[in-house]
Amino acid sequence: MAKELAQIQNMIHETRGQKVMLDSDLAALYGVELRSLNQAVKRNIDRFPPDFMFQLTEEEWKNQRSQFVIFNKDTRKYKPYAFTEHGILMLSSVLNSSKAIGINIQIMRVFVKMRHYVIPQSKKNAQVTELRKLLMLHIESSDRKFSEHDKTIRQIVHALNNLIEQPPKTKKIGFCTD
Repeated sequence: MAKELAQIQNMIHETRGQKVMLDSDLAALYGVELRSLNQAVKRNIDRFPPDFMFQLTEEEWKNQRSQFVIFNKDTRKYKPYAFTEHGILMLSSVLNSSKAIGINIQIMRVFVKMRHYVIPQSKKNAQVTELRKLLMLHIESSDRKFSEHDKTIRQIVHALNNLIEQPPKTKKIGFCTD
């Protein structure tokens, strides 16, 4: 099972900032002809909006092929379709066979496993960002307090200097012999 999950993980590619699987890889996993998979999708095209499935551009397809270790001459008439995680889930309802359901469960496990690797790092980044915000607020608060203290200290020093420079004028009250 671990070998199958690793095989599936190797079939997941990043295209347009999304994790996707190509139609040919999915057809191989499901044990159906590529043509049959694509026909089933076209018959149910309403179930596959652009965020579930899209056709690769010529440049994207060239980039995908250049990433493969072994490259056989491509004999496809059309550029492949890429299915996102949600598109793959939708495929299980279109290809209603026990094998398709079993394979989809394994694919979803791989996607979940991949998310577990990504989420902890993003949580750490969010925590660091939150700590930075708190630290900046503390620094700003301290700076304001010190500014207020500096102003108060300057006023006290100014008042003391005035007292030292000018002795207080006193009125004489009572009997004086001078």
